[in-house]
Amino acid sequence: QVQLVESGGGLVQAGGSLRLSCAASGFDFSSFSMGWFRQAPGKERNFVAGINGSGGGTHYADSVKGRFTISRDNAENRVYLQMNYLKPEDTAVYYCAQDNARGGRAIDLDQVGYSNWGQGTQVTVSS
Repeated sequence: QVQLVESGGGLVQAGGSLRLSCAASGFDFSSFSMGWFRQAPGKERNFVAGINGSGGGTHYADSVKGRFTISRDNAENRVYLQMNYLKPEDTAVYYCAQDNARGGRAIDLDQVGYSNWGQGTQVTVSS
């Protein structure tokens, strides 16, 4: 049974940092690309960052490029999202997700490419 459990969210002032963590279990972690998405109140869930199975390839939404860094530890079955220079518009529930396709080469930018999701962790950035 696939499980994805996010942690690390919280309340932070603008300009601050947070590090989100997603603990994965129930599948061959290194064989799948992973993604982080976020959903603000009243808005759609959007892609934030993705990483391929080896960790050697990443992709970011334009809105977070240069501020957020995605990484993974395949020995620990964890994926991380380091968020720096946070802005109030980064406020959202953040979700990690497992890509549909075994192989872990491509990074899907759309949520339809992901088959399993965590429960989400709230990030609130105050101005």
